[in-house]
Amino acid sequence: MRFSTLLAGAAVGAGVASAQNMTAAPLSICDKYTTALLKNNTAANQYTLLTLLVNTVGLGNFTGPGSTNPTLPGSLIKVPGILAPGVYNGEAVNLLPYFDGSLKSSNRGGKAVAINFLDGGGAAPIVANPLSSGTPGSNQYILFTHLYQYFGLLLGCSGVGTSGFPAYMGVQSMATVHAFMDLDTAQNSWFIENVGLAALSFGVSMDDVTTVGTTLNNTFGYRCAPKVQPIAMYPPTYESICQNVTCPIAPGGDCGNAAPAVLPMPADKMNMTSSSAAAGMMSSSMMSGSSMMATGSSMMGASASKTGASAVMTAGPSGTATGVATYSPGANAGAAVAPAGILALVGGLFAFML
Repeated sequence: MRFSTLLAGAAVGAGVASAQNMTAAPLSICDKYTTALLKNNTAANQYTLLTLLVNTVGLGNFTGPGSTNPTLPGSLIKVPGILAPGVYNGEAVNLLPYFDGSLKSSNRGGKAVAINFLDGGGAAPIVANPLSSGTPGSNQYILFTHLYQYFGLLLGCSGVGTSGFPAYMGVQSMATVHAFMDLDTAQNSWFIENVGLAALSFGVSMDDVTTVGTTLNNTFGYRCAPKVQPIAMYPPTYESICQNVTCPIAPGGDCGNAAPAVLPMPADKMNMTSSSAAAGMMSSSMMSGSSMMATGSSMMGASASKTGASAVMTAGPSGTATGVATYSPGANAGAAVAPAGILALVGGLFAFML
């Protein structure tokens, strides 16, 4: 079963359907909260909701009571945002170098390149205008609008592709998009946690957040995972973005044919495969300012991005979740699951609320 179908089922399970639509098709999470927050479930309002949600995932709180945009929903709980340094399960995380052009981590035609995705003004234009994506035509604008569109599909927005909500214009496979990032479990989980926190900050129920978190983790959090179909309009493809050697392997996953994870290097250096780095094939000159962290017989894959390329990484908000969600194909097949790792993630979300 696809992502949006599962979320629609979860919405009904949470008592979403009203007396008027009990026999109608179930509301998706997108449609449900567009109605709850913006009253009219139009394509334009769905796009507004996804814009506010994604911008909050990226920047943290900037709407709602006590913010510079108090008339808009949001800020029911604190959201640090993925561009802020943080800590997940005791590991420091800093995703900013993947966005500011510091790393050769973007995939352009199968080649790793450095791209500044904050060239549209960064946070300033979005804080000034919450429905802004930065300067039109900039890398920032393209990235953010693609994120609105993609998450609109994932969350089942019924208006995607109609007037008011542009169709998704990006690459289908998230594994391809993230092929040169070598993201590990902490980095992937930090992203998912901020999605959950952002949703909670707009009043999404914990049940719905848990459903979304479980499905995001199952879809994107396990390396060597088989092809999946999170979006109905696309055929099954590889989607996992957690490709570091420390990421958990999906049960039944085939790592034999998987492309080696590529260790992203600073913009002026050459990228290497994680296995080459782990085998000590990286020269000491390229390792200046970095330290590969041994984990058993392997090495922490993205050290260049965590140390050499971003030595400013510092501990961020406390109270983050611990544990890794257990892979469960049943979650993507419509089964009601709440793995221990996801429960730990939910515990971390509660910690942010205190």
